[in-house]
Amino acid sequence: MNTFYAKPPEHESEPLNILFVVYPNIVLLDLVGPLQVFTHARKTPLSGPAYKTHVVSFDGNSTSTNTILLIDSEPMEDWLVEGNHKPIHTLVAIGGDGAVAAAKDQPFIDQFIQLADRSKRVCSVCSGAFVLAAARLLDGRRAVTHWEDCDHLAEQFPAINVEVDPIYIKDGNIWTSAGITAGIDMALAIIEEDLGRSAAIKMARSLVTPMVRSGGQSQFSAELDRQAQDAEGRFTQLHLWIAENIQQKITVDQMAQECGMSPRNFSRRYSETMNTSPAKAIEAIRVDAARELLATTEHNIKAIAARCGFQDNERMRRSFKRVINVAPSEYRERFGQMESKV
Repeated sequence: MNTFYAKPPEHESEPLNILFVVYPNIVLLDLVGPLQVFTHARKTPLSGPAYKTHVVSFDGNSTSTNTILLIDSEPMEDWLVEGNHKPIHTLVAIGGDGAVAAAKDQPFIDQFIQLADRSKRVCSVCSGAFVLAAARLLDGRRAVTHWEDCDHLAEQFPAINVEVDPIYIKDGNIWTSAGITAGIDMALAIIEEDLGRSAAIKMARSLVTPMVRSGGQSQFSAELDRQAQDAEGRFTQLHLWIAENIQQKITVDQMAQECGMSPRNFSRRYSETMNTSPAKAIEAIRVDAARELLATTEHNIKAIAARCGFQDNERMRRSFKRVINVAPSEYRERFGQMESKV
């Protein structure tokens, strides 16, 4: 890869070419989310556009989406003709049911491979990972797609180390992301890598995005899962109270008191409603809080363990292994945005 990519001299400020590859029946938000991010990205408020965006397809015709809207595109071949050596900075395969079909179209895959060879970075949004997989770009690498498609991707391409949980994964110059809004998170992370964290934060604020999320954020929102289990909101205030007091030791008696129940009645009702025990719920909330701190702060592991109520490193390590099957140190190595203090 990167045979044709040439980095422009430092004094030049030509926008970097971003190619979005589409096919019939893409998910519209998989495209327009990252497209919006890259289109308006600036290194500084006074500088020009950092990227020049292009939408390409195999034949260059209007492409259907999973909505009523069509997407105009230019032919992929235009970027492959002899004499066209415009550098491709980032190549993005868009997700949707059409990506799975496109992955089986060998003439399309052959052209995609040629584009990838000219690109500095290759990415996928959601099921666009199937296109990268068919091009053999993910063999021996870690990758992610929408959680509903992870098993299918792993079964069809056993050479890929498919991970279900992260919202995006960077493995070398290959990036893959989970469903829909995770493509925006991946785009913001790429802007941070290319232009700096300040530029990414400014872009996130412009999009009214609540935070620049690390790849280690889970596809599965633990809070949404708790809300889905507790449709009537019986334990909503309890979960807020736990999060606010996470540094302290929390007992079942205290939880029952917060809910105005006897401990026995509380334990039974909570387990029936939430499909987990109160103790496991506390552990999951502590792990979620620790994951956020590991990924987004420079606090050392000992301090994070204390702040999240684990008492010591070993208790936090055991909880991480039970809940997400990875140690805190490994989690930070994969997804941390800063160097931790020793």
